[in-house]
Formats: sequence, structure tokens, C-alpha cells
Amino acid sequence: MPSVPDNFPITEVTSTEQKSFNGKSFPLILSARSKNQLENNQTLVEWITLHSQILDLLLLKNGAILFRNFPITNPTDFDLFVKAFGMAPLPYVGGAAPRTVVVGNVFTANESPPDQPIPFHHEMAQVPTFPKVLFFYCDKEPSQGGQTPLVISNEIYGAMKEKHPDFVQELEDKGVLYTRVLPEVDDPSSPIGRGWKSTFGTTDKTEAETKCRNQGTSFEWLPNGCMKTVTAVLPAIRVDDRTGKKTWFNSIIAAYTGWKDSRNDPETAITFGDGSQMPRKIMEDLSATLDKLAVDITWHKGDVFMVDNRQVLHARRPFTPPRRILAALCK
Repeated sequence: MPSVPDNFPITEVTSTEQKSFNGKSFPLILSARSKNQLENNQTLVEWITLHSQILDLLLLKNGAILFRNFPITNPTDFDLFVKAFGMAPLPYVGGAAPRTVVVGNVFTANESPPDQPIPFHHEMAQVPTFPKVLFFYCDKEPSQGGQTPLVISNEIYGAMKEKHPDFVQELEDKGVLYTRVLPEVDDPSSPIGRGWKSTFGTTDKTEAETKCRNQGTSFEWLPNGCMKTVTAVLPAIRVDDRTGKKTWFNSIIAAYTGWKDSRNDPETAITFGDGSQMPRKIMEDLSATLDKLAVDITWHKGDVFMVDNRQVLHARRPFTPPRRILAALCK
């Protein structure tokens, strides 16, 4: 697997906020070697287009890359940067978070209230078609907090397997079900307040039903106009066929601790595939273990995180506004 070639205009840098796993600093942090190289966004985009395959290999090796001190100064720059990798965008169909399109394939990250944390998850693990790569861009850095912590999925799998082998085996044997009640229109007061109309991109109930069926999701229309959805049984542990490693590919802790509002109860939002409930004490330990293994990098204006969604979970810390993080999802 490659390291950054010596003839590249970018170099690896280090931060005291990184952690070491298996002898590697996580995440990989890249910066321009000098201000005279990649001096504008057009030059950067052209360079990325020519060398995207090497960067893809670096992502596979490291799980996440932080691009820092590059000429990415606004949402359009970010959109062009993402497109330079040549990956097809993934529509945000089935996701729970409130979001707003900004430009091109770029939209806001989860717009839930700033005092509420967003628990760890693999993006869209609760639907069959999930993004392979995530990009996050810091358009306005938070005055306090607001990090996007990352956890290597295989590390959390190993830690939980060691501490709770029976629980992990039950997850592997039974899989999981996600249950959610979607309002008719977006509810910005909830971290999972995305309404069924924006979730499925339609105002037509029949079309929403068709999209549910295509995902293997069952549904029920409630008298108040809400839509209750229950996924097919989904795996909670997956093998990454690129690395052969088992990953904690799920949104278990996100559903158990975060899928809570006037419509949703966390204890029924996530269950084993047979409908039985998750053990509370193990869920508490899972949350603590994720925090222990997490890497929190303080956002700087212009930062871009490139995250391998099959290898790395992410979350969001509470923050003091202002903060504006934008995102793009790729197949």
C-alpha cells in the first residue's frame, strides 16, 4: 500500500490530536508542501483528477484523510474538489438527518440542534444502498466543540468481541432491525426529523411506498400523517471484502441513543433481527468504548475530511454556534 510519493506537491503532517493504531497515525493528514504549489482551486482540482487513484489507495490504507491548508475556500470549491475524484454522487434517499442542498452535490451536514450530539454510525447503514466515501468540508469553524470524531470500525469490532463475545455473536447471527416514524414534513428540532417527503423525494404516498419496497422496507401510514418504516433484517457485522476485516457496520448506538423525539423511542428503534431488545448495559459500554477509541480533530476553516464509510464510523460533538459543515456522498 502506498505512502505519499516524494515528488508530490503534498506531504503528510502530524497533529497531537491524532491517535496511533497498528503503528499508523489516524487519520492521515495531508497538506501542501508550499504555498507556491496548488496555489488555487483550479490547480488543485486538476492535480486531484490526475492522481485520484493514488489518493484512493491512501484512503483504503488509512481509512480517513484530512486535507488541510489547501485552496478550498467556499462550497463551490468543495464541490469541484469532490468531483475531481471521479466518483458518482449518491442521492440521500432513506437517510434520517435534516439536510439542505447548497450547491451541486453538496449539502449541509446533519442540521440537528447544536446542543445535541450525533452518535457514531456508518452513513446510511440502515438502508441497502449506502455511500462508499464521505466528504466533509468546514465552511465555518465552530467557536467551541463541534468535532466530527472518527472511529476505525474494525477496532470497535475487536474491542466489543473481546469484552462481549456472546453479544457480538448474537449480532452476527440475528442481524438488526431499524424502526423509525417519519413526520410528513421536516422537523428541525429532531436529529432524525427528516420527513418522509424529503426522505423519499416525493409528495406522492404511492411513490414513497414504492421506494420503501425497493429497499426491502415495510411501512405503515399513521393517522397523524406520519410514516412508520421497518427495515428488512440487516447485517450489523460485515466483512470488508477489500481488506478481509470484520467491521462494526451499523447504526446501533446512533439509533439506541439518538433516535429519540416525540415520535420515536430509542429502545424500539433498534432491535435484533428477531425483534428482541438490545441489552442496556452493553449499549452503555458500547457508547463508552466508541468514545475511548474516537479521534477528535478540531475543525479549521477550509478543512476537508475524506472518509472511507466501509472502514470508519463518524459522529458529531455538541458545539457552540456558529458552525457550518457541508457534506457530499459518493457511491
